[in-house]
Amino acid sequence: MQAKDVMTKSVVSIDPGDTVLHAVRLMLQKRISGLPVVDANKNLVGIVTEGDFLRRVETKTERRRPRWLEFIMGPGRLADEYVHSHGRKIEEVMTPEPQTIAEDTPLEEVVQRMEKHGIKRLPVVRGKRLVGIVSRANLLHALASVAPGAPAQSASDSTIRDKLLAEFDKQKWAPVAALNVVVRDGVVELWGTITDERERQALIIAAENIAGVKAVRDHLAWVEPNSGMVIYPPGDEPNRATAS
Repeated sequence: MQAKDVMTKSVVSIDPGDTVLHAVRLMLQKRISGLPVVDANKNLVGIVTEGDFLRRVETKTERRRPRWLEFIMGPGRLADEYVHSHGRKIEEVMTPEPQTIAEDTPLEEVVQRMEKHGIKRLPVVRGKRLVGIVSRANLLHALASVAPGAPAQSASDSTIRDKLLAEFDKQKWAPVAALNVVVRDGVVELWGTITDERERQALIIAAENIAGVKAVRDHLAWVEPNSGMVIYPPGDEPNRATAS
């Protein structure tokens, strides 16, 4: 399988001139931990993650070191840390020139990149233009959909996925930024989150109406808007005993 087979195409991104506060609110609203930074031409120029907001002057969590250590570090690095903890614009705190992959990058290489650089997501680019993103969640979705000894993804599976994603893009009610689709041997698996339970049935019907679909498996988690409580389908609940 390649990056294009599992990547999220409708990527939530942010402009380099946007504020840190806007990025934080967007990440909380979309329940995501990282945002690609794109310019007016949709070219990738950086990435910003939760880790970039851990040391902030607003929460009084900026780094404090003994004077002797600051002397050893030198003014240049201290100035960089000051910019990162006090900067108000995304371009001031983002990681420029992030690691990227192409649409035809094998998943094995995707995993190797993540492990080597200690990152959770890789933007997918065509030239410099952002066309998708592969996160650890996308890889887990693909793993959960592959039975031991199953044959490689067929062209018809790719066609089904492309048609279904195109259908979602046309529907204003579809939460495309929070969805991921994996297709294996004609079986569609729907992953992601919804904020209205009525969206679940509509998404399933959209998948069932795609030619070649043999079955639809629902893994969609419902996020209750008022309380923020996450309700998983039966059998998909996370193991809290092992997660804690």
